[in-house]
Amino acid sequence: MRRILPALIFLITAAVAQAQTTPFDMSGERPKGEPPATPQIFTPQPATPQTEAPKAVAPLVIAPQMTAPQAIVPPAATPQVVAPHMTTPAVPAQVTPQAAPVVKQAAPATPAFRRYVVPFAKFRLEGENDRRSWSIYLTPEQAVAPAKFNFAYQNAVVVAPEASQLTVLLNDRVVHQQQIGSPDSVSDVSFDIPRGLLQPGANLLTFEATQRHRTDCDIQSTYELWSDVDPEKTYLSFTGREAEKLSTTDAIRAIGVDGAGKTQYNIVVPALAQPGTTKPLLRLAQGLSLLSGMPNETFSFGTDGVPAAGPGKMTVVVGTPAELQPVFAAPSSAQSGALATFATDPRSGQQLLLISGPSWQAISAAIDMVVSPTDRDPGTRRDLLVTQRWTAPDAPLIYSGTSLSFEQLGVKTTEFSGRRFHTSFNVAIPSDFYANAYGEATILLDAAYAKDVRPGSHIDVYVNGSIATTKPITASGGGIFRQLPIRITMRHFKPGLNTLTLEAMLMTDEDTVCAPAATSSTTPRFALFDTSQFRMPDFARVAQRPNLAAFAGTGYPYNRDTEPTTLFIDRADADTLSASATLLGQMAIVAGHPVAVEPTTSPNTISGRNAIFIGSISQLPSTILSQMNIAATSQVAWRPPTPGQAGTQDASVTIADWRSRISGGLLQGQFDRFQQWMHRNFDISLSSLRFMPSSEQVFTPSNANTFLIAQEANSTNDATWTVITAPSAADLRAGVEAMTSQLDWPQISGRITVYSGKTGKIDTVPVSRFDLVMSQPWSLTNYRLIAANWLSSNILSYAFLLVIGSLLLGVSTASILSKIGRRE
Repeated sequence: MRRILPALIFLITAAVAQAQTTPFDMSGERPKGEPPATPQIFTPQPATPQTEAPKAVAPLVIAPQMTAPQAIVPPAATPQVVAPHMTTPAVPAQVTPQAAPVVKQAAPATPAFRRYVVPFAKFRLEGENDRRSWSIYLTPEQAVAPAKFNFAYQNAVVVAPEASQLTVLLNDRVVHQQQIGSPDSVSDVSFDIPRGLLQPGANLLTFEATQRHRTDCDIQSTYELWSDVDPEKTYLSFTGREAEKLSTTDAIRAIGVDGAGKTQYNIVVPALAQPGTTKPLLRLAQGLSLLSGMPNETFSFGTDGVPAAGPGKMTVVVGTPAELQPVFAAPSSAQSGALATFATDPRSGQQLLLISGPSWQAISAAIDMVVSPTDRDPGTRRDLLVTQRWTAPDAPLIYSGTSLSFEQLGVKTTEFSGRRFHTSFNVAIPSDFYANAYGEATILLDAAYAKDVRPGSHIDVYVNGSIATTKPITASGGGIFRQLPIRITMRHFKPGLNTLTLEAMLMTDEDTVCAPAATSSTTPRFALFDTSQFRMPDFARVAQRPNLAAFAGTGYPYNRDTEPTTLFIDRADADTLSASATLLGQMAIVAGHPVAVEPTTSPNTISGRNAIFIGSISQLPSTILSQMNIAATSQVAWRPPTPGQAGTQDASVTIADWRSRISGGLLQGQFDRFQQWMHRNFDISLSSLRFMPSSEQVFTPSNANTFLIAQEANSTNDATWTVITAPSAADLRAGVEAMTSQLDWPQISGRITVYSGKTGKIDTVPVSRFDLVMSQPWSLTNYRLIAANWLSSNILSYAFLLVIGSLLLGVSTASILSKIGRRE
């Protein structure tokens, strides 16, 4: 009995304590009129086993009066007990600070797919008005996906935000417009693209800036106005994974650019060292360049491993299934025939272009399937130079006397209320252009200026950055120009792309006073009408050899070869092959079609054919360098200093140097000043005062140079040879990548162009003696124009022929008069 009684007391106490373990209610959601539960002090009990785990973690329950940690009841061991006075259990509606309810986690959001859209390393809108347009190519999946446009910009501190605007247009529709007001830091802007506005294929993107100065009203102050758009933060972002898919080989056109405006193709070829692979790979590189049409394209060759993916990059895997086995598992269909398709790399998950087949003959057929849409007969005349990926619209090619309206050239009717108006347009001329010494192009201007524009204002025309002519405004009280002729000398034009810029410098009395708010006036002062015309006269058509400007402008003479051009590559290593592919890709863009090449390692097989020699200077035959008038000693002496090594100056002291120091310094200086005066006032240079062109001098590259491109006639004077070389294969690759950029490629001219990788400086050696190569059928008109240009370039020869002609005329006249006249 003594043992039973304590046991009964213990059981009764435990039952009462368990009935009073109702959690402390903090919810405040008890039914109205129901008394609150009274918190009780309880003693922890041993855990009661449960047959089923709770579906949710119970909140941690703490009695208000307890401070010791022993007062904490493990939630999994404490069953819910209803208090005697409650009809329903009290369920807390809010989580206490100590409780963490289990929340079902949502699936991670799909990251947006980005397409960078600026094809330049730097993008600046300058002056009081500026406009830049180019096209971006979208796949069908990207065109239908929801898209946002993002860009970041910063402007000069002197830009007045209340009178300055930045406008973004897509396919000629305004999608965003805002004040320009971010002088202290870069501002990020993001907005949605209206559904249905984007289209598969080319989409025209335009940035426009209207900027006014905060305080100054003069023309000089307009050069302080600028807004920089950051290419790394300017992109289209697409929602969903569908926009990333590349379904057909046509998606090559949509490769785009990275944040620095560059496009890179990584070509993985495990059998790169095998003979017979170079020719189809170089054809593939040219086809890829033409399909994308981007301005800053580079090619990189490798043999093992798939490079990392990224914006503006495309990986191309080429080889038979057996060759690709260590890199990529080709599908079984590649065992039976040519295959060119996009595939997904199972290791990295990136999409890549797979070109495969059972043999390299089949691989060549697969490459032809990709490249064939870009093929064109070299003899076929083209009407446009394709430039829309970096400047729209495409430039029309002008072959003879032509008149084009500003509307056709992409210049719209515009009203302008500032002080310096400017606009630009592009035209292209063929490689056999020969009219740099005579003749004039003409702009027939339709424009108007307001009454307050003072005499002394003027309209300037620039060609390729050089001022060509100035037209003064002499009348006050306003005026309208109807087909006002502005003549432009032809000396500034060159084969290929030419950019003409028209600027109107407008001066007013209001700007002289510069009253407050005068800078933000919106009253139009000038209007340009799209009925204005650009008129190019007939010009001589004959090619010149050498002429690196024609090579850079249209790929001449290789763009016109009906037979494959010989390509000399002594060693087809990765660097040399990458440089060759990058160079030929740029040549294909300016030529408008792939240039057929026949690789060779023997200079003896070249004979009388057009040829390109590419490689480090030590790999080139010395006879080729001699033919290029490049010092043969350069093969040993041309070694740019390594990083951290001071460059040594060349010791080249001659007797002529000492003669100049002793007696010729003052006389030479006076003679130079006289030459400059003659050229400035009469446009006569020393080179034009000659009977015949002088011979070319041997050129020795400086150790400051890291890249060289030269052109000359071959030894039999019936073909053109071009040499692309550098001190090493690594310098060659870096130099080609730099010189084929959109900014540097147009600077190639003369007979030799050299580049310094350390300073970025480009120097040219002009042509002294050249040969004329007939490129057109015989025509008396063309021969007359050729003779006019040649004689204009050689004034003494013209004067000599004029004297001889006058003497012959006098002798013949005297002879005739002696026969028919009276004799005494």
